[in-house]
Formats: sequence, structure tokens, C-alpha cells
Amino acid sequence: MRIVLDACVPAGFARFLIGHEVTTVHRLFGTSNLDDGPLLDLLAPVCDVFVTADKNLPYQQNLSGRPFPVILLRAHSNSLEHLAPLAVTVLRVCDRAVPGSLTVVGV
Repeated sequence: MRIVLDACVPAGFARFLIGHEVTTVHRLFGTSNLDDGPLLDLLAPVCDVFVTADKNLPYQQNLSGRPFPVILLRAHSNSLEHLAPLAVTVLRVCDRAVPGSLTVVGV
């Protein structure tokens, strides 16, 4: 499964998503400064699951109809220390998430 991490998720989070092809927005597009709408459009052909910590994304973008699910990480901060414990749940969600859906993982 191809998982893409948003710019607000530390790249080191990828090492916890064992068994999947994980990359970052920056690695894919050479920048982390894309607006959410154009970014989601660009992800369509290269992403099976998009992982973000951007709490505003579901309010600013219509996610239904997207060809991939979005997983929103919620933790005390976006630090790897706080996000790492969520990885096991992210892996479970990846297996059952449907395109166009939003799943919140964490507090």
C-alpha cells in the first residue's frame, strides 16, 4: 500500500508503518508548500492512503470522492514522540479505510 505523509507529519513516522511503501509530500513533489486542494489533486495517482495531522483539512476540503482515504492524527503535538504510539492504529485503519473517507486516530 502506498502511504503518503503530509508535511506536518515527521518523516520518521514512516519507519513505524512496516510493510507499506511510505513517502512524504516533500519527497514526491520537492516542496511542502502546496495548498491542500491542489495537493490532494496531485496525490490521486500516487497515493492509497494520506496521513496528516492538519486538523483543519476536513473543514477546508471536501474529502468525499477522493480516490484515497485520509487518516488524521491527533496527539498532544506533531512530534514523533507523540505520534509514534498511533502507528499501530494507523496500520489497522489502512487495511479497512475506504476511498473518500476520513478516520481520526488519537486523542
